[in-house]
Amino acid sequence: MLRAARYLLARHAHADITLKAVADRAGVSAPLILKYFGNKDALFARVMSFESDADALLDAPLEELGRHMVRHVLEGQTQRGADPVLRIVFAPLQGEQGEILRANFRAQVSERLAGRLNGPDAGLRAELAVSTLLGLGVMYGIARGSHLRATSVDVIVDRYAPAVQAQLAP
Repeated sequence: MLRAARYLLARHAHADITLKAVADRAGVSAPLILKYFGNKDALFARVMSFESDADALLDAPLEELGRHMVRHVLEGQTQRGADPVLRIVFAPLQGEQGEILRANFRAQVSERLAGRLNGPDAGLRAELAVSTLLGLGVMYGIARGSHLRATSVDVIVDRYAPAVQAQLAP
């Protein structure tokens, strides 16, 4: 249900998405969504949270975090067809809900990463690292860069992770 709601949120404005559309996409009934989430707002509050996605994205020691983050984004695309962190790129489509998405992203991803970094400019370095990752994710998953997609995940990680890791270092 959450995956279906995320899919629709990436393609339509929040106000235009119905519970029926989410249910149809998920292969369940709308009453089942209501049973689990209570209402559309509660469902989308979960969809607009990056908390569990950030847990997975940041789950590595600092000295290996760049490699882990790059692999996480690429494996999200290759194994699950999407990386949930990338839904931030659709915030402009969401009107008022987009600001919730942005605020959650800043607090749950960027600021959380900054809190793990040592030295000066931790916030800037975190945002640069996340920006670098988002660029890769957009080119791989949204623009579907043919050269990227024809290259193994391991090769991309070897080439790209140092750019992310460099932003994490003071």
